[in-house]
Amino acid sequence: MANKKSTALGTQPISKLLVQQAVPASIGILVMSLNMIVDTIFVGRWIGPLAISAITVVIPVTFFIAAIGLAVGIGGSSVLSRALGSGDDDKALRVFGNQITLTFLVSGLLAILGLVFQNTLIEFFGADDSFKDMALTYYRIVLYGIVMLAMCMMGNNVIRAEGKPKFAMYAMILPAIGNIGMDYLLINVLGYGMEGAAWATFASYAVCFAFIVWFFIFKSELRIVPKCLVLTRKIVSEISGLSSVTLARQGVISVLTILLNNVLINYGDALDVASYGIISRMLMFALFPVIGVTQGFMPIASYNYGANQYARVRETIKTSILYAGGLALAIFIIIMTVPDFFVSWFISDSNAQAQAVADNKVLMERTPNALRTVFAATPVIVIQLIGAVYFQAIGKAIPALLLSLTKQGFFLIPLILILPNFFGVWGVWIAFPIADVLSTVVTGYFLRRDVKENLVVLAER
Repeated sequence: MANKKSTALGTQPISKLLVQQAVPASIGILVMSLNMIVDTIFVGRWIGPLAISAITVVIPVTFFIAAIGLAVGIGGSSVLSRALGSGDDDKALRVFGNQITLTFLVSGLLAILGLVFQNTLIEFFGADDSFKDMALTYYRIVLYGIVMLAMCMMGNNVIRAEGKPKFAMYAMILPAIGNIGMDYLLINVLGYGMEGAAWATFASYAVCFAFIVWFFIFKSELRIVPKCLVLTRKIVSEISGLSSVTLARQGVISVLTILLNNVLINYGDALDVASYGIISRMLMFALFPVIGVTQGFMPIASYNYGANQYARVRETIKTSILYAGGLALAIFIIIMTVPDFFVSWFISDSNAQAQAVADNKVLMERTPNALRTVFAATPVIVIQLIGAVYFQAIGKAIPALLLSLTKQGFFLIPLILILPNFFGVWGVWIAFPIADVLSTVVTGYFLRRDVKENLVVLAER
């Protein structure tokens, strides 16, 4: 492969590399989260609060199908980065070809099943009669383009694995800008309501997919030939082992969202689902720089581990935790200080319908304190995030899987099943910081132990 820029991952200073990788990733995540925020603001202000509830119950299935691409992208890119680090360019090409085939086949099958069982799934996800029709309208159209989104999620991670984070950033920025513009046109100007919101989202998937295809044809080091697309057992096994970490995590998040929707409906009402819709958007939006550092960490750690530069891997861990920790503390202070400001983005007092005005007032009363509670343990979560990704980066699938599931799977889901029995809806919100602290303690222990028993020993040989 000519013009092999990925070698910089093993030679440049860690701080410089982390900034180079994390800043574009953060900007891309920021724009993508702003896209989701603006989408939610538009439907909340121009359609009504129940439209937020409708989008919130659709997210689990679309999120899980798209997560196929994310999982294959992250898991396969760990294998790909280590292949590049060890100089095995042929394996890198074969891994990428298998990523393409796996993502297309699995996401396509799930999309078909999702359309066949749409009514059952929407009810299972927590939709009640007050917003079920809106949810189905949004769900059907978005699912038509979900395979494109899965391919984009996969391709974006491969771009970062090549050491070209700016192009990964562009892949997130372009569809976000398109979606915001289409939202304004289709919802506000043409008045297409939920159907307009859905087609705007579909169009954003198409824009992203077109850019990803363009990149791999004209800019990538990975020049795919047809034989690379043929699945091979060994490579699929490697990809699947590490992809299962991300897929399990995203699957648990989808299950968690379904559970949250149903618990909030049972102990509260549709407006509590809308509150969670706002909070979930804020979680991604507010934490964008922390997630960016985490994404920037992975290709650096994977490459240097593959190149046997273990001291650089340790330095990457320390630097990433330091940078992400500072950012998380700043985010915590802002959220604790002005939660009402963020919640007000999603609410319009000018809505002509009296019921919508009343619903908006209830949302404004409930959501700010819930937002504060959910973000209460933000300063400590970086250890859990970096720790889980570290094991994935070095190819240790089982500990990566278990640590990735600690917050949502081992702690948050049980807490959400238990605490509302005593505290009602408030039990849902307090479950989040408790799960954050417990998962951080567990992950921190295993991360420290592996660094001491693995990286230090290997570096001294």
